Amino acid sequence: MRWLTLYARSRQAPASAAVVLLVVLAAWAFDHGGPGPMELGTVVLVLTVNVAAASVGLGGQDAALERTAAIRWVPRRAAHVLLIGAVAGGALLVAGSVGADPAPTGFLVRDAAGLAGLAALGAVLCGAHLAWIPPTGWLAVTLLGPPAPGTVGEVLHWMTFSPSTGVSCGTAWVLLAVGTAAYAVAGPRR
Repeated sequence: MRWLTLYARSRQAPASAAVVLLVVLAAWAFDHGGPGPMELGTVVLVLTVNVAAASVGLGGQDAALERTAAIRWVPRRAAHVLLIGAVAGGALLVAGSVGADPAPTGFLVRDAAGLAGLAALGAVLCGAHLAWIPPTGWLAVTLLGPPAPGTVGEVLHWMTFSPSTGVSCGTAWVLLAVGTAAYAVAGPRR
C-alpha cells in the first residue's frame, strides 16, 4: 500500500467522506423544496458538521508512534487542515452545481476555511477526539447568541456576515492561519 492510502485509512477519511456526503444530501433534500438559496443557518450548520466529521482524523491511532516516525509531519498536517476546509466547502459547491443553491462561493470558502482552522486549534488544545468542540461551540454562539454591536459582533458572528466585510473575513483567515500553523507544528494533543 502507498503511504497516502494508509494515511487516509488511519485518519478515518473514508468514514468522514461518507458523513460529509450524507449531510450534504440531507441538507439538499431538506431544503430542496423552495426556490432560491438555502437558509444561511442551514449552510453554516452543514459546513460545521462537515468540518466536525472530518476533524476526528486530525489524530492517528497511536500518537507516540507518529511522533517517532521519520517523516516530515509539518507539511502533511498543514495539507490535512486545508483539505478538510476544501472538502467541507467543496461538497456544498458540488451540491450547488446539481441544483441546490447553498450560498455564494465567497461565503462558503470563508466559512469552510475558518471552521477548518477552528478544528485544527481544537485538535491542538483538546486532542483530535475533541477537535469538533471549537467549531461547534462557535456555531452555537453564532446562531443562538444575541447579536453584539460593532466589531465585536462581527468577530463573534463572522460565520453569518457577508464575505465582503473585512472583520468577518479577517477573523476566518486568522483562525485558519493560526489553527493550521499550530496544528502543523505541534500536532494533536495527546
